[in-house]
Amino acid sequence: MSMHRTASRSRQRGLSFFGLIFVGLFAVAAFAIGGQSIPIFLEYTSAKKAIEKAKFESTVPGVRAAFDRAAAIDDITSIKGSDLEVTKSGDKVVVSFKYAREIALAGPAYLVYRFEAQTN
Repeated sequence: MSMHRTASRSRQRGLSFFGLIFVGLFAVAAFAIGGQSIPIFLEYTSAKKAIEKAKFESTVPGVRAAFDRAAAIDDITSIKGSDLEVTKSGDKVVVSFKYAREIALAGPAYLVYRFEAQTN
């Protein structure tokens, strides 16, 4: 009976070699996607800040020009001033945008981020 207990205690626990390979591949994929996603989200936050500053211009061309100046400084390449939707709500200028960015994963698979923002 004591021999049976000894045998069960010596059984190894933990990841197998294939489990370790799977976890490693998952970690590499997560870092690769995360590494490509972070600049996309930083660009989105810069674009939101740029439309908040641009909304104080009095004309539509002025809003678009102000956004393009901010885009040149903050390296915003996904959207241009001409892509902005500029409207008036009462006496306030409302600036908004929508755009999408893709990350190629493998073959025909893509990860798509869709962004939109509007000033208050």
